[in-house]
Amino acid sequence: MDILQEILIANNLITAFVFVGITVFIAYFLSERLTNGKFHGSAIAIILGLFLAYISGLTTDGQNGVADFAVLTGVGILGGSMLRDFAIVATAYGAKLTDLKASGFAGMFSLIIGVVLSFSLGAIVAILFGYHDPISITTLGAGSVTFVVGPVTGSAIGASSEVIALSIAVGLVKSILVMTVTPIVAKTIGLDNPRSAIVFGGIMGTNSGVAAGLAAVDPKLVPYGAMTATFYTALGCLIVPSVMFILIDFLF
Repeated sequence: MDILQEILIANNLITAFVFVGITVFIAYFLSERLTNGKFHGSAIAIILGLFLAYISGLTTDGQNGVADFAVLTGVGILGGSMLRDFAIVATAYGAKLTDLKASGFAGMFSLIIGVVLSFSLGAIVAILFGYHDPISITTLGAGSVTFVVGPVTGSAIGASSEVIALSIAVGLVKSILVMTVTPIVAKTIGLDNPRSAIVFGGIMGTNSGVAAGLAAVDPKLVPYGAMTATFYTALGCLIVPSVMFILIDFLF
């Protein structure tokens, strides 16, 4: 066992790929067996990941989830921003330029509407839950944009670690809701072509939620939704810590 442990630690990134692969396999197995595919495997995988991170925190008293275990330190690298952004960009490369041009003004307008609407709803909920200082309201509103925009905004404007953590949690809830509800409402909202996928990605914004939700509807739509969802995150990181924070600071 000691030799096996040394091998796994020495090849921690490969170990991380195997660990994540097994987790995803279990998630999709549960999705097919228990929900007949209606509850997407990606959503179950995220829930399993959060549960394992929670158990790891209780076991090790650490702050890095399963990466606090020596054997699974590679998960910290695999889940880092570099590989995450690489995966997002690689997914977006599957989109056809002609279809992107066809979305035109609708695609661009959906980005603005999506960021402003998500931020506004998040800010209102933050106020209702007793947060009245501009920094906390802006950070929690940013979390409802995506779980990436939340910590980026919080770090930029000086939010407390507790508020930043809460903004991430808000973003994760949104991501899970998008990926689970999308297959259910796809037919009702006409989500069956590249143009609607582009607009959908621009309004919802959460990249993981949009990608997983569209994958359950039609895998060919994923690149289009991922493209605008990527711009959505970038736009949120740009205007929320600046324009939105100035607006909230003026109002409160």
